[in-house]
Amino acid sequence: MTLVPLASAFDLDSHTLRLIAAVAEYGSITRAAAVLGFSQPAVSQQIKRVEARIGMPLVTRAGRGIRLTDAGEVLARHAGAVLTALDSAAGELSDLSGLRTGRVRLSAFPSASSTIVPRLMRSMAAEHAGVRFTYTEAEPPEAVAAVRDGVSDVAIAFHYPDDRADAFAESTEGLMVQHLARDELVLLAPAAHPVLAAEGAVDLTALRGENWIAGCPRCRSHLLDSCARSGFAPAIAFETDNVVAVMSMVAAGLGVALLPELALEATPLPAGVASRPTAARDHRMIVAVTRPAGDHIPAVGEALRLLREGTLASW
Repeated sequence: MTLVPLASAFDLDSHTLRLIAAVAEYGSITRAAAVLGFSQPAVSQQIKRVEARIGMPLVTRAGRGIRLTDAGEVLARHAGAVLTALDSAAGELSDLSGLRTGRVRLSAFPSASSTIVPRLMRSMAAEHAGVRFTYTEAEPPEAVAAVRDGVSDVAIAFHYPDDRADAFAESTEGLMVQHLARDELVLLAPAAHPVLAAEGAVDLTALRGENWIAGCPRCRSHLLDSCARSGFAPAIAFETDNVVAVMSMVAAGLGVALLPELALEATPLPAGVASRPTAARDHRMIVAVTRPAGDHIPAVGEALRLLREGTLASW
């Protein structure tokens, strides 16, 4: 009978070692999953699969929490050295390539599709022609979910930091968020509207009796919150994510709207429509979201650098 060494009876992949190391560090499967960007059930199932292969438990209940078993402690003790060696090897190989190859899977919201995204790709092509991009257009919740699920490397998203109902922090827990730029919101109204007679910023209270045109759920939520801070609830008559449609409706005198300056850059205002800043300086923050240590991947790290340097610039 030939004995199979225990080390050959199962594969200790780097994914398993990272999970065990995170559980050891944070003392919680839930917290480890959040930090690594996975769901708690996915981590639990992976640990159970490894336990089934090796025939030993890796974690056990301890009061309301969990702790590593002796087998889990063995893996955690060796995980640091193994992962450091693997990461070092990967880093050296990437450095060796000098960004002559690589891939960045990108997702971003619609108004970034015709502004930030093509500028980024053009700039990357000029400096690192071998790096390839794939791109999916998605609103922030879906783009962030794509990063968490490992479908995208980078999500260009936005959020409204002053809004009480802004769920961005919760949706990005455990992921890496880099703030890129502040994108001002402006009021769109028919050029002949009385509220535009005077130059300068407009107080939204002067528009409490107007029909409003709202956009995506997150933008609609911001409109409601912004008007609430001005003491009224807006009468939302129309809802569309199509910026051109919003502008056309304003031009037709059907209502007023708030749009970010980035959207106006992509689609110039038509005749008969004017814009003004708001007295409250309404704005949103444009951010880049990646998985933890995602910027250690050379192509992804370079894309993030270019985004930081030129998000709202003409490049």
